[in-house]
Amino acid sequence: MKIFGREPALVLGLVAASVKLISAFWLHASADQQALVNTVAAAIVALIIAFQVHDGVGAAFLGFTQAAIAAAVGFGLHWSPDTQAVVFAFVSAAVAAYTRTQVIAPVPAAALVRPAGPQGV
Repeated sequence: MKIFGREPALVLGLVAASVKLISAFWLHASADQQALVNTVAAAIVALIIAFQVHDGVGAAFLGFTQAAIAAAVGFGLHWSPDTQAVVFAFVSAAVAAYTRTQVIAPVPAAALVRPAGPQGV
């Protein structure tokens, strides 16, 4: 699994180093804000990987949403815990509604048909 031709861990390491460099010389972000940026970066990488392997996209999107809300609050968004919960509940419901239309039975329908009479008689 590659992102920009590189391993995801290398990409995240570069992001973390970049955040520290930018914070040290220009933006002067706190340690908490740096951690939040790195968390969102990790969530984005997880989302990219989930799309590439076509597995767990819904879970990855929910993780990304949770990280994005945490980062926004860490950078000064004034949402109460109740507001955050409502937004996350809506996103969860939307992901569930989408997933429901995409899920198919893992066995063919013919395998679910049961014989009408007793077996082996």
